[in-house]
Parts: sequence; C-alpha cells; structure tokens
Amino acid sequence: MMRTDTARRLAPYAAYGGGSVTIAGAALVALLREEARAARRKVEARTTKLDPPSGDGVYGRGRAEPIVFTVLGDSSAVGLGVTRASETPGVLVAAGLTELAERPVRLVRLAVSGARARDLDAQVDRALEERPAVALIMIGANDVTSRTPTSVSVAHLTDAVRRLTAVGCEVVVGTCPDLGTIRPIAQPLRTLARRWSRQMAAAQTVAVVEAGGRTVSLGSLLGPAFASDHGMFSNDQFHPSAVGYAAAAAVLLPAVADAVGVWPTGTGRGLRALRRESVRPVALAAARAANRPGTEVQGTEVAGSDTGPRGPWALLRRPRPTEVPTPEEAERAETEAEAEASH
Repeated sequence: MMRTDTARRLAPYAAYGGGSVTIAGAALVALLREEARAARRKVEARTTKLDPPSGDGVYGRGRAEPIVFTVLGDSSAVGLGVTRASETPGVLVAAGLTELAERPVRLVRLAVSGARARDLDAQVDRALEERPAVALIMIGANDVTSRTPTSVSVAHLTDAVRRLTAVGCEVVVGTCPDLGTIRPIAQPLRTLARRWSRQMAAAQTVAVVEAGGRTVSLGSLLGPAFASDHGMFSNDQFHPSAVGYAAAAAVLLPAVADAVGVWPTGTGRGLRALRRESVRPVALAAARAANRPGTEVQGTEVAGSDTGPRGPWALLRRPRPTEVPTPEEAERAETEAEAEASH
C-alpha cells in the first residue's frame, strides 16, 4: 500500500489526474494540498520502513511435490506494518493452502514495498525461475497515488498475468484497495481517493479476467471495521495490522485454493465452501466487485461461449467468511518450515 509520501502525491492528482476532477478551483487545490501535508505529517510520525521477514519456505508435511506459491506486488503483499512473517498475507495463505491441499506448499515472496505495476516485470522474471503453480499479486495503490494513468498501470498488470499464465501458472490478483479508508486523509481528498481506487480496481478486474487470471476485490475490506476497531490498521494508519492482513487473507484464500483445484466442494474440512454465484458481462462484474469487498471474479462460459453480446462473460463469487490459520498457527507452520529447510 502507500508509503509516507502518499498523501503528498494525492493532492496534485486531484488537480490534474485521470479525469476524476475536470475543473479544480484554486481554493480546492489549496485545500487538498493542505490535507495531503497534514496526512503526511501524521504518518511520518508513526511509520515503520522495515519489511517483515519473508517467511519463505515449505509449509506442511508429506512426500508430495510442494505446490509453489509466489507472492508479487507492493507493500500490501509484503505485509508492511507487522513484524512477524506469520502475520503476513503470504504466510497466512500458504498455511491455509497446505491444509486444504493436504500437501506441502513452498512460499516464495517476491513483492517489494513501494512497487508499482511497472515493477511487476522484474518480479515476474524472478517468479518464472521458480516455476510457480499459483501466483498472488497485490498491486495498484502506488499507481493511484503516483498519478500513473490507469491504462498504463493496467497494461503492465495485464502483461504480468499473461506471462505467468503462459507457463501454466494460475494467477489471483487482489485488486487495488480503497484508499478512502485511510483515516489520516481528510475530506474531500478521501472521497476522491476512494473514487480513483475503485476505478483502478474495476479496470484491473476487466484486464486480469481477459488475460486468463481471476481477481478478488479488497476494496474497503478494512473500512467498515475501522470505525469501531482501530486494530485493523497498523500504527502508521496506512497499512493493515496483523488483524487486517488476516482479514485480507481470509478473502484471498478461497480464490488461491480454487485456482489450484483444492477448494472443498463440501463443508467437511472446517472451511465453509458455499459461495453465492452469478454470471455477468465482465465490465458489469468488475463494477459490482469494486464495490463489494471479497468478491471473486473469473472468466466463464455461457452456452459454450466465453463471450456474449456485451463482451466476455465473468463469474462472480461471493464467499462466506473463511477461516484462515491464526498468526500463532501460521508461526508454528513457519517454524516447521525452517526446521525442514535446515535438514
């Protein structure tokens, strides 16, 4: 997600960026700039620039060949804001995936804090060396705050998805989070940030589905709980806390597990598998998903065709709440992975 200069960069975007604001008066621009400066001061006083440990290693036991799971993207994929690897989204999803698959999972975190979509190219180069079965990408916030045109950002993401799927890797993208949930950003800047974020998320969904991947809307996942529980965000009020990352992992795990064919069709593994489903043209599916956190979107067929009169078809899935390993359980799995690696 955002680095300490995020709020500063949002204000110029309000004046010049993306078509979201066509005419901005001098008073409004001045107000937005002051809001950005105030938010930056709050964040800089609390921010941490240290990434948590990667947690790379093999999770689970057994003689089967491990499922190679790579995590790409920005600081939200890194887990910036927590101190233990067991609290990061990569480790939480890997620990849940090995339970569902009943076979080992090898986690390789390639995400870099501060990354934009243009940086995915180098990350994919490294990922292809690992021959992953499934990749999770979390990207977009830094593109919004740096005024990167949506079309440019999405083009880089599309290329990353196509390169991965071309070698048989399944791809799950956690779309751009709702920057309007960031509390240090005041109104009206917060409303504009929310609009830009949702526009980015919807565009990402259309592009990823057409490129052969699937998306999960992160949206305002942390927003509803923030009003009553500040524990969803870390001390810098930008990045999620351990609780926040667990919430993100809970909506990402079903898509990752389903992508590699291990999501249960019944309810016998302690995870409720029932998901409400609907089919829509991908553009409509993307718009709906952007406003509903946790919604999964992937390509599908209707009457034997993957395209209808209004464009490609997409399947929307709305999972019920999913159990993921707690940070303590993930930490035990991490310890076992480290012990296994030492032998």
